[in-house]
Amino acid sequence: MQIKVLSYNIHRAIGVDRRFRPERIVAVLEHHRADIVFLQEVDVGVPRSRELDLAEVMAKTLDYPYYALGLNVKVKQGHYGNATLSRFPITAHRNIDLTVDSRKKRGCLYTAIPLPTADGGSREMAAFNLHLGLSTQERIRQVGMLVRSAPYAALSPEQPCLVGGDFNDWRTLLAPIFIDILDFSCATNRKTGQQEPLQTYPSFSPTGGLDKIFCRGGIEILTGRRCKLRISMVASDHLPVIAELKLP
Repeated sequence: MQIKVLSYNIHRAIGVDRRFRPERIVAVLEHHRADIVFLQEVDVGVPRSRELDLAEVMAKTLDYPYYALGLNVKVKQGHYGNATLSRFPITAHRNIDLTVDSRKKRGCLYTAIPLPTADGGSREMAAFNLHLGLSTQERIRQVGMLVRSAPYAALSPEQPCLVGGDFNDWRTLLAPIFIDILDFSCATNRKTGQQEPLQTYPSFSPTGGLDKIFCRGGIEILTGRRCKLRISMVASDHLPVIAELKLP
């Protein structure tokens, strides 16, 4: 079966024009109609975003029957974190704390998503939606924390698995860890087999490939691209990345 996966740092639905316009994020997501969506910087109960639960708003507006939320940062009023939307059931979820020492709170939202198989059964896919820190050493430690976490450590190498989100990895230093050590493939490179990430930040003139989707467990990459909609250049400070995948 084929699925479409999208990862998008929505910057709390505040665009590069500093206006809170969730309808622009909705328009981008509606255009791509992905089966599984990884969102980062999702506000819940924060005044700057009208105290809305943006995960719930996105899920209901776009008719995603299932979603999970992992809140990482507490602000004066409300929180923000990561959200995963799915057209398939989410049977388990857990927020993995990736905070390093006294640095800003960071996290990875794990979800278990059973996908239908040709024989009428299902096969569980593990999906990890993360937002990593701003320093190189912090990010490397956070990958180690992810790998040692209970949801990841319980996986077999054959189990379908996705890791996506905002890696904040300007120099593409994490890709060799995922590809050469953890046996993932990257769906968001410019060319297959090369560590040349699609550039997604800043959205109006991207120079950094911060947003990525990795996969393993027999998942075949069909296509990977970044969004080219004009509205996406202002809706957030990041562009979303989209991968079409074929599952074993």
